[in-house]
Amino acid sequence: MARAAQKVTFSLLLIALFSCLANGQSRPQPKPTPPPDGDTVKVETEEVKVNLVAFDETGNFFPGVTAKDVVITENDILHQPEMVRRVRANVLIVMDTGGEMRSVKTLDQTRKVARALVENLRDEDQVAILQYADRAVIASEWSTDKEQIATAIGRTKFGIKSAFVNALDLAREFLNRGDLDNKHLVLITDGTDSSADLYKKNAAMRRLLSTDIAVHVISYAQMEAVDIEPRTKAISKTPPPQAMPDEIKAQLPNGVRDIATAPKIGPTISLDRALIKKMKERKADLEVSQEMLDTLAENTNGTLIVPETLDEMVAKAATVAKMIDSSYVLTYIPKVPFAEKGGERNIEVTSKRAGLIVQAKRKYIVPPKR
Repeated sequence: MARAAQKVTFSLLLIALFSCLANGQSRPQPKPTPPPDGDTVKVETEEVKVNLVAFDETGNFFPGVTAKDVVITENDILHQPEMVRRVRANVLIVMDTGGEMRSVKTLDQTRKVARALVENLRDEDQVAILQYADRAVIASEWSTDKEQIATAIGRTKFGIKSAFVNALDLAREFLNRGDLDNKHLVLITDGTDSSADLYKKNAAMRRLLSTDIAVHVISYAQMEAVDIEPRTKAISKTPPPQAMPDEIKAQLPNGVRDIATAPKIGPTISLDRALIKKMKERKADLEVSQEMLDTLAENTNGTLIVPETLDEMVAKAATVAKMIDSSYVLTYIPKVPFAEKGGERNIEVTSKRAGLIVQAKRKYIVPPKR
């Protein structure tokens, strides 16, 4: 009986095994979970955005530029644009409102330049304000209300220090929030920093090269360097720099205010070697900062203004606004994928259309793969 039971059991196992093989189920197979209704499969495509400035032969904005009108060169490889579109500008104005050794730069002057820029932008442009002195802060979020923006500019505060590197990083983070196109950063600054060294400053500028932000510079640096040059010598006909801005002096009590506002007449003789050395270091810092600002504007297809007078500084704000409002956003797909080869990409755009003059040359640093 036991052997008969074993045969029956073995026969049942064979029947079960053949049944599984016949149905192609030698072992259970997991079934893929179908995607929820409405979901699509996403394929990531690398897309590069470049700000393209377009003028006609008379220097006026050129309307109606299309992808057929231009050709792109990226590291000597030709590309065709995917799209060229005209969208409103998003402009972050960075106001340098501090610095313990400034001589030409004042809070009032920086406000004048910022207001002149806003007045000359298109009504539909979005503007935000970042100010920095002891630290960098967003003074006004995005707005198209020019009156509101002007009020925010008037509320900016004076400070002793100059947190330039902090301001660059905050500006980059702010402009990269959300889904913005046609992004512009305008620096009203001398480019110096009270604490960061040249390595940190250069690193902050290079981080901007991994974005599609155009950086425009309205610089105090040359005027500051020229103004303090006499004080790098023992005898100077230039009075020493003001310890506080005029708007702060005006709030002092009687007597103290008169002393603070009294004009300094005659040559200044300084035998303080430490002070002379400090002035020389300040001048050298300004000159290096100007060179770095030049390079940053050039590599981001921005506008560089190096005025010789304060009046020129205000007047040239309109030039920056004109360049911003003559911009298109151009997109293309790189033939050598960033994931395959990083490093630097030198991008240049050339016009193929008669009468169209374009400016779109920038250096793009491929961010490290995460």
